[in-house]
Amino acid sequence: MGKNIMRLLCTSVSLTVICWLAEGTLSKTDAKKGATKKMEEKTLHSDKNVQDRGLVVVDLKAKDIILEHRSYCSKKMRERHFSGDVLGYITPWNSHGYDIAKIFGNKFTLISPVWLQVKRRGKERFQFTGLHDADKGWMKVVRKNSKNIKIVYLIVPRILFDGWTYQDFESVFGSEDEIEELSESMVLLAKNENFDGFVVEVWSQLGNQKQRELVHLLLHLSEALHEAHLKLILVIPPAVAAGTNQPGMFTKKEFDQLASAIDSFSLMTYDYSTPQRPGPNSPLPWVRACVQVLDPDSKWRNKILLGLNFYGMDYSALGATGEPILGSRYIETLKEHKPKIVWDEQIAEHYFEYKKNKGGKHAVFYPTLKK
Repeated sequence: MGKNIMRLLCTSVSLTVICWLAEGTLSKTDAKKGATKKMEEKTLHSDKNVQDRGLVVVDLKAKDIILEHRSYCSKKMRERHFSGDVLGYITPWNSHGYDIAKIFGNKFTLISPVWLQVKRRGKERFQFTGLHDADKGWMKVVRKNSKNIKIVYLIVPRILFDGWTYQDFESVFGSEDEIEELSESMVLLAKNENFDGFVVEVWSQLGNQKQRELVHLLLHLSEALHEAHLKLILVIPPAVAAGTNQPGMFTKKEFDQLASAIDSFSLMTYDYSTPQRPGPNSPLPWVRACVQVLDPDSKWRNKILLGLNFYGMDYSALGATGEPILGSRYIETLKEHKPKIVWDEQIAEHYFEYKKNKGGKHAVFYPTLKK
């Protein structure tokens, strides 16, 4: 599709998705042993990639996922197959994400630990919180590893405008001094903490309000960061509202105003469905539309980081409820119910159904290698 890929390492699901890279079949002897045991899982690495072992398929089997999910291709772990930028998010509450960044560091160009918040404490006064989560030892290791493999990737922590009221935004928007103070404070923070820039998450907080003023703020922030040789990545909501053909909160107009100034856009092409409207996490036609609406002439495709969910959703038919499903529970559900996994060609996603004794019918949508 000619778009950059953003790898999400926000949950333990990253282990399941990445570690499906293992040997593909059991020998006859192993199969006989396995018949008297619980479904087996491989922990050894393979010298073949997933394509060569036939794991990227439409007719996916639950037993193959269970068997393969703990392993990866050790010979290919240092190879890159995508020339564009790849951004990985890491959360402090999932330590495995830190390990993934070290093991598969060459697969990424940008790593964004979800560490920081900025709070407004009064006129021209800003406080940055979350620095207690910043792991300087880990930063040193991943930078050393990147030098060893001659690939440089940047550490750009995500920063959230936390606890801001509408009045806080109004005050900053209406004062060039406040905008300058915020920008200079972020530059100073990056320099003091040895960050390479920031992933800024702010757009969705204002809904469809104050777009012009927010663009103005982001342009100033971009200029200040770039003067200090720092990066600015902006998190943006989907350009097409989920379940509709209506424009989202971030449109082509804002994209055109910011495209030349922002280094990359982290596009949230996931969470398409809801418990009230159960279905796929990121149906392909919608994902494609979100990109094409923003950049119909393919002028800025290299700046669009396409959001990929490494988690799924488990929907219940009773009471129209649903909840996220992570890697460990996904494997447990496959082991317990041994469901038939179905490929939906229209949405380009796998899903399966199962029944609980008292919980009724469930439908699970979860990313696979084919997706």
